[in-house]
Amino acid sequence: MVRDIFKSIQTYARAIKIISKLNLWKFFLIPVIIGFLLGILFITGAINLSGDAGAYLAGFWPFEFGKSAVDSLSSWLAAFLILILGIIFYKHILMALSSPFMTPVSEKVEAYLTGKTKVTNESKFVTQLSRSIQLNIKNLLKEIAITLPLMLLSLIPVIGLIGVVLIFYFQSYYTGFGNMDYTLERHFDYKGSKKFTKKNKGLAIGNGAVFTAMLLIPFVGIMITLPIAAVAATINTVERLQE
Repeated sequence: MVRDIFKSIQTYARAIKIISKLNLWKFFLIPVIIGFLLGILFITGAINLSGDAGAYLAGFWPFEFGKSAVDSLSSWLAAFLILILGIIFYKHILMALSSPFMTPVSEKVEAYLTGKTKVTNESKFVTQLSRSIQLNIKNLLKEIAITLPLMLLSLIPVIGLIGVVLIFYFQSYYTGFGNMDYTLERHFDYKGSKKFTKKNKGLAIGNGAVFTAMLLIPFVGIMITLPIAAVAATINTVERLQE
């Protein structure tokens, strides 16, 4: 699995080269706009919610002594919670809404890698969008169910580092799953896609790890991350399918 993680991370460099070679940048306009608008929406919401959430958490401390420290800790905790949950919601909504635009790009990359002129399964806009929404809702719910207990664990000194690492691990896996499905939808149903991704979890984790890290790049991250990640996932998935 570790080998696949590093392989998947390194594929991002190949993805950029293939995007340029096939002149695919023009197909990313709508996903970039979607990513930008969602990013502004979530950032604005996070800023507005963090103060109220911090004050709400601080309200559970009924004493005057230590109130300043509790206020600071509550503000930090609220920001942490909103950041993690915000990223989870943002990426799954972005991947779902961008599916009808990213799937054709994935098809072109697969055709280039395999030498085939046609790789599509004839799925239409609504079908692609419907599958992606269903997949990302399922992954979203699973990720939140896993992440919330880990967020509580992350508050414990020292041991909390394990919780943070596990949060990043599961975020990466489910993100990579969503990106790989742009290709897998042409080869498997949902159960088959899930089984393939689980068997090749290293590829999903590596792809999702870079995706999640790139989201933290101010402004640029929320716009260009998905297109590059989707192409990188296509490369890894097609090559593994050929094997």
